[in-house]
Amino acid sequence: MSSGAGKSVVVFDYGFGNIRSAERAVARAGARVEITRDYDRAMAADGLLVPGVGAFASCMQGLREARGDWVVSRRLAGGRPVLGICVGMQILFSRGIEHGVEAEGMDEWPGTVGPLRAEVVPHMGWNTVRAPAGSQLFAGLPPEERYYFVHSYAAHDWELADTSPRMRPPQVTWSTHGEPFIAAVENGPLWATQFHPEKSGDAGAHLLSNWIETL
Repeated sequence: MSSGAGKSVVVFDYGFGNIRSAERAVARAGARVEITRDYDRAMAADGLLVPGVGAFASCMQGLREARGDWVVSRRLAGGRPVLGICVGMQILFSRGIEHGVEAEGMDEWPGTVGPLRAEVVPHMGWNTVRAPAGSQLFAGLPPEERYYFVHSYAAHDWELADTSPRMRPPQVTWSTHGEPFIAAVENGPLWATQFHPEKSGDAGAHLLSNWIETL
């Protein structure tokens, strides 16, 4: 793919996430990519990708220690695109609850990330999603396409009301494993996926290309 030619993406390295897989996937999608936690480079990039693997509280602590929460907030304040993946999506919500312990998130979106209620946990493997009409993230992808998930926790409710009628309302994509959960969000410059596009083959590469095209 070449749609991202000339676009720069920083994969933010705060100690959590499949950063090398993300780096390769973004490069495959056509962008120039580097892994760093340097503030200036993260702010200057056309797009910032925040991965995440592990526990909500640990990822949030690591992000704060690397000043990543500040980087994300400053980029969004300036309308600069950010993409969160897996726990990198979960920590964008107000809070997470794991094993009865509650931790504060970035509070970009209201809501709580909690355990999946399903017969088999973790939710590991390929699954379909239900993207809204007009989604830019899933543009050109068939509704029966499958994406790769690995998680035991998710956001189950969307609490953010539509804002100004002059702004495009948030678009929320859902999936189901035991019960419905949020699989992706497109909200102005802030996009996120619960699944791993970097592990989702050609579909994931196409999805990342869609994001890069908007940078």
